[in-house]
Amino acid sequence: MDTGANAFTRFDDARCRAIRAACEGHGIHLGLHTLSAVNVAEYSPLLSEAVDAYLRAYIEIAPRLGAEWIVVHAGYHFTADVEMRMQAGLERLQRMVEHAEKHGARLLLENLNKEPEKAEVHYLAHTVEEWRHYYERIDSPAFALSFTANHAHLMPDGVEGFIEAIPLERVMEVRLADCWRNGHEEHLRPGEGDFDFGDMFRRLEAKGFRGHYMNAFGSLEDMQAARHWMVERARQAGVAV
Repeated sequence: MDTGANAFTRFDDARCRAIRAACEGHGIHLGLHTLSAVNVAEYSPLLSEAVDAYLRAYIEIAPRLGAEWIVVHAGYHFTADVEMRMQAGLERLQRMVEHAEKHGARLLLENLNKEPEKAEVHYLAHTVEEWRHYYERIDSPAFALSFTANHAHLMPDGVEGFIEAIPLERVMEVRLADCWRNGHEEHLRPGEGDFDFGDMFRRLEAKGFRGHYMNAFGSLEDMQAARHWMVERARQAGVAV
């Protein structure tokens, strides 16, 4: 909701009511996702205030649209300022969670993807340890987690390690795409990488995951078609579907 006709600044009450009615009429659950380019770990004067205003606007429009969650990030750092960025991001998320409590919204903090080791810019919360730094310090019904499984597949821990380490009861959403083990950031269609969807479904369901799964790859048609493919992979892995 950042560009063109769908920029959040272009939604008036009438348009919000129409969207809520359409979702209710068709049984659609709506969630929002903030823009990755907006640095939640920003600490520069003026820019810092702008990031706060941006996130507050998402939080305030979510209930107007009937959105049930807002995926947010921990931001990114520039190698030499990791501690400052993590502190700025944590404090901002704590402020935004308080704002979400007042407006009946819920934030989901996503684990991000790794970047090449020699890159100057790196996403925060791409390791279990960094992700934990935030979620262990924020305890609120307005705050939960979004687990991007393909991002975990890029890390040495892998999906198995992430699932064992994270508080699954706090995970509301699992985001899905294919990619290559220990590779680089890609959102491939299922079957184009080596991600084991069946094993992931088996592990998550066995540990009691009851949130929703979200496809995040290709076109809308690609994501719709893959739903049946994924159900079959889960069935083959022994998951009752």
